[in-house]
Amino acid sequence: MALVRWEPFEGLTALRREMDRLFEDFSTGSGALRFWERAAEPDVEVSDTAEAVVVKVQVPGVNKDDVQLTITENALTVKGEMKEEEKKEDKNYHRREFRYGAFVRTIALPALVQAEKATAQLKDSVLEVTMPKSAQAQVKQIPIQAS
Repeated sequence: MALVRWEPFEGLTALRREMDRLFEDFSTGSGALRFWERAAEPDVEVSDTAEAVVVKVQVPGVNKDDVQLTITENALTVKGEMKEEEKKEDKNYHRREFRYGAFVRTIALPALVQAEKATAQLKDSVLEVTMPKSAQAQVKQIPIQAS
């Protein structure tokens, strides 16, 4: 049998690192605390071009029939449900990290959009919504006159 050196504070050091990480996550709004605050909300990515605003939403395992979109001039609301697979009693789970349940996420848009001309596509678990900008929100170039 091999001798192992006893480190009395080894467990406390690991605990302190974990507490530091949790406090950092709390102050930045990411990581473990973000998971508990909005466990079923999907992650989003918002971008825009000169003509349109594009929102991508990660919805793994969600069927297009289980998602509803509501668009106003300045916000997009995504509502849906991540359904759990049928439970089979012969399974012995050792870890369960998948998120299930209903979700609602309202995303503020960076510009006014034309809701009636929006398009949506679900591909590879990513919902992509493209919304043309309204005329007053589009960037306009103004020529400079020489005097």
